[in-house]
Amino acid sequence: MPELPEVETIRRGVEPHVQGRTIVHTLVRDRRLRFGVPEDLEIRLQDQPIVGLRRRAKYLIFELPTGALLIHLGMSGRLHVLMPEAMPAPGKHAHLDLGLDDGTVLRLTDPRRFGMALWASKPVDQHKLLHALGPEPTPQDWSAEQLIRACHHRSASIKSVLMDQRVVVGVGNIYANEALFQSGIHPNRPAGRISARRLQLLHAAVIEVLDEAIRQGGTTLRDFSGADGLPGYFQLSVSVYQREGHPCPNCGVAIRRMVIGQRATFWCPDCQR
Repeated sequence: MPELPEVETIRRGVEPHVQGRTIVHTLVRDRRLRFGVPEDLEIRLQDQPIVGLRRRAKYLIFELPTGALLIHLGMSGRLHVLMPEAMPAPGKHAHLDLGLDDGTVLRLTDPRRFGMALWASKPVDQHKLLHALGPEPTPQDWSAEQLIRACHHRSASIKSVLMDQRVVVGVGNIYANEALFQSGIHPNRPAGRISARRLQLLHAAVIEVLDEAIRQGGTTLRDFSGADGLPGYFQLSVSVYQREGHPCPNCGVAIRRMVIGQRATFWCPDCQR
């Protein structure tokens, strides 16, 4: 599913096309997304200028004068910018079109229908889906000390803690695997039994891995593509994720696989302790 780097890639691709534009038409073809598309969404968006587009965790937030449109891509959602001179016909999974005043259309498609398109009143960050989220995984918003406190006396695996959206947002399965490998920490080690020094290394690794994934346009494993329809390339750089049986790039020992919290987990038995 799209994780933080993929959503940020889409945000950066979409923003230049929507900043300062006005929504002049909203077409909802199928309201069967997660929670359902609100019945009054078309009325709320009509003639609203888009004053900004930001990301919070995996949510895209279209800032409007009276509130915001929240979009979450779920497992298979895509948000594409369509130009008026080359407007493809909507497929059967095209749920929502936002028509802008220059003729551009933003189209949300979602074959599996786990995505969302919801209205958020002001203050937007107090919406029930946003208010309990943890800090963003950036040096400005999230410190190593915060991670150390979150792990204190925790018996849960460090991978589970790292993927807890109340601890830090956006560290999905791919990037948790890679950050734990980069910092040399076994993914099943109890969080409370990891030293502060090693957690500092993990904190730095999380930020570095996510930054690199954003630079490479995210990871394309099955469904993801950016706003321009192009895939991400971070999958070419992974060290352990989905590489069971392949040699570790550091020591040559075969990468192993196990399941933690119902998610496939990959690690090197020699490099990660």
